[in-house]
Amino acid sequence: MSETTPGFNTLSIHAGAQPDPTTGARSTPIYQTTAFVFEDVDHAANLFGLQAFGNIYTRITNPTTAVLEERVAKLEGGTAALAVASGHSGQLLTFHTLMQPGCNIVASKRLYGGSINQLNHSFKSFGWEVKWAEANDPQSFADAIDENTRCVFIESLANPGGVIMDIAAISKVAKAAGVPLIVDNTMATPYLCQPIQHGADIVLHSLTKFMGGHGNSMGGAIVDAGTFDWMASDKFPLLSTPRPEYNDMVLGTTFGTMAFAICCRVLGLRDLGPAISPQNAFYLLNGIETLALRMQRHCDNALAVARFLQNHEAVEWVSYAGLETDPYHALQQKYCPNGAGAVFTFGVKGGYDAGVQLVKSVELFSHLANIGDTRSLIIHPASTTHRQLTDAQKTAAGAGPDVIRLSIGIEDAKDIIADLEQALAKVPV
Repeated sequence: MSETTPGFNTLSIHAGAQPDPTTGARSTPIYQTTAFVFEDVDHAANLFGLQAFGNIYTRITNPTTAVLEERVAKLEGGTAALAVASGHSGQLLTFHTLMQPGCNIVASKRLYGGSINQLNHSFKSFGWEVKWAEANDPQSFADAIDENTRCVFIESLANPGGVIMDIAAISKVAKAAGVPLIVDNTMATPYLCQPIQHGADIVLHSLTKFMGGHGNSMGGAIVDAGTFDWMASDKFPLLSTPRPEYNDMVLGTTFGTMAFAICCRVLGLRDLGPAISPQNAFYLLNGIETLALRMQRHCDNALAVARFLQNHEAVEWVSYAGLETDPYHALQQKYCPNGAGAVFTFGVKGGYDAGVQLVKSVELFSHLANIGDTRSLIIHPASTTHRQLTDAQKTAAGAGPDVIRLSIGIEDAKDIIADLEQALAKVPV
């Protein structure tokens, strides 16, 4: 490839991949093996001691997974990436690397319901706390940060409401406090938004969603921007202090701009073990090849559907940043100029019962707890994904009783609209 920086579509297909040197296979093979043969004892010692890069065991590294990692890192503009079993696995390993008992995460209130549950409950077993900030108020993040804060966590495009976050403004707050900004870019994907360009230090993905795009494989990714100085303070000892597991190596010094991704791999993934399977990595690689084509169709369809709903008598409101009247439209134009994504919410008149009736009445839409499929998906978050939250938490997370979340697929827009039209006709106004 020439010295000219390849375009997004080219990277989506070629980044990280070469024809198989043994067989000449053009597609990346599935290296379905648990372990790898060493050249000799010195080679093995160098691999185990982090003196050389290579494959030991598929829980830690695998050639198929390595292609996926390089591709995602290139698309996001990062220095390195780590692929893992799921988006939640990526969050676990990220926070495990940053946190110590008694430390806290300052997080946006506008997060996926499963992430809210993870932060509020599961992470407490590790002695990690969370402090919640208002998504649209950078000052509220500044106000929440204290001496025990170790990171700021937001979504670029918030699930379920499709709210666009002011990444650059929140990045300034995190930098002033000397902590990294972590951005979950699942809903936007790097086709719509590249958070590193706006000040993110770490980018997370549930590859299960739009990156894979076909609803057939699980995976997550951690992308290291290479922008944070882990040696500037004593807040991050896994990176800044000698590690006895590796002959007192200081990972932050040894690995520089890719230190965070390496640390997540050799101290987190190695011991906690949420490895992605080579077969899932293969499916996700194939999905990413058509990412730009799919995302543009998703966005075009979503905008058409949002405009239809905006004028329907059974609909109280529509929250989609692609609409010119939406309060987040200006941020969408800044951070996601190619489109506002495929996922958005609207309020059906009649509240909770009307929402339940609507999802019972659709035919083309699939009622399930996922986003990012080629198919159009629908869910009533208050009765499903956010059911474990209190009413106040549901409302704060954008999942009140009247809220319907749509993930618009790549079918013909007229068919998507027709299905919603017939379903809404069955909901009493």
